[in-house]
Amino acid sequence: MTLAVGDPYLADGTVDFGDVLLAAGKAVVAFAVLLVAVMLMVWFERKVVGRLQNRLGPTVAGPFGLFQTLADGIKLFFKEDIIPSRADRFVFQLAPYLSLVPAFLTFTIIPIAGDFNGENDGRVTMFGRETFLQVADLPVGILFFLAMSSLAVYGIMLAGWSSGSKYPLLGSIRASAQAISYEAALGLSLASVLLVSGSLSTNEIVNSQAGSGFGGFVPNWNLIVTGFVPFVVFLIAGTAELNRPPFDLVEAEQEIVGGYHTEYSSIRFAMFFLAEFMNTVTMAAIIVTLFFGGPAGPTFGSIIPGWLWGFIWFFSKLLVFLFTFVWFRATLPRLRYDQLMDLGWKLLIPLSLGWLLLLAAIRLVRNGRIDLLDDGGLVAETALVISVSVGILLLGAFLLSMAATAARTERLASRGLTAVAVSDPVVASSSRADGKEVE
Repeated sequence: MTLAVGDPYLADGTVDFGDVLLAAGKAVVAFAVLLVAVMLMVWFERKVVGRLQNRLGPTVAGPFGLFQTLADGIKLFFKEDIIPSRADRFVFQLAPYLSLVPAFLTFTIIPIAGDFNGENDGRVTMFGRETFLQVADLPVGILFFLAMSSLAVYGIMLAGWSSGSKYPLLGSIRASAQAISYEAALGLSLASVLLVSGSLSTNEIVNSQAGSGFGGFVPNWNLIVTGFVPFVVFLIAGTAELNRPPFDLVEAEQEIVGGYHTEYSSIRFAMFFLAEFMNTVTMAAIIVTLFFGGPAGPTFGSIIPGWLWGFIWFFSKLLVFLFTFVWFRATLPRLRYDQLMDLGWKLLIPLSLGWLLLLAAIRLVRNGRIDLLDDGGLVAETALVISVSVGILLLGAFLLSMAATAARTERLASRGLTAVAVSDPVVASSSRADGKEVE
């Protein structure tokens, strides 16, 4: 049996029983680690939000309230499982699994440890076989991540549709529109990383960020190499993909009761809850892998093995972004739906596309594919390309803003309103073009 994959223990092109056991063992360990991480993430979010809001958070179940998540899970497991009479039973029962499984499968491509210093590429020896500390290093790992993030929304969509109720259906419709809007921005920002890394393998992306960059002390992270903008776009789009605040309109309880899982109870509701926090951990791990070097980092002394230093660096970076997601929840108010769509289509997609073209132009200049100044120097040509590209981006932003403003004015005029009626509530009652009051 011949395979073309990235894991070192499969490099000989054959698979034996030991290889199967190693792969299965890594999958089981990864699943257990992820479940524990989700339990701790729920506790962490409750404690941090409590502190930010001058509360204590969980304090009763276990030391520091650590067992509160376990207690909630046991409670939900033994609650009555109710299926609405008008629901599509098969799809209703299937939907929670369609949300949960993609979250775990995405985690399988993330390297969580390893030594990436010097000539090392993160491989370790386990049971006489060299392997990476991730379940699988797929040659198309990033495409696999995009596929799983696209599939996850099917669980939400089908849960709302199959419930036989209007409010869950509204939540699922919002989820599909939100996923389409922000998947494009997510993919374009991700393309910038692939452009500078030259690989779809997550292990190779981490390996390309190992070592020092400019000046010998600045990290060689893709955060810096891509110019920060793709990271900001990816963080915002990733938060929207997770349906977390301030983008949690699919669960807007003030508007649509509880969103797509309104009709769910017992363990099926717990599975949606588990999938949400599992996706949060996975998205934070993806951000660390793509932009912050993953497990790559300096080692201090030989007391701790190099691969363990990798885990320490990965966990530290992961904790920063988990705190960031919690900070968003405790700080930012929920966007209106029109603001959500405007941010995705009118800002993030044009910005990420323009920045990708800028990075591509700079790369062509550095590779000698473009010679604008007749051997005028690499620095001068790069500066010229950046200046022209930024000018084009600013011009495009101005034209897009003018078009959006004109469309908004025309839309308000068709309703008999003026812009001041929307921007200033005090005068809204007297801003109708026909002089009538606005309700």
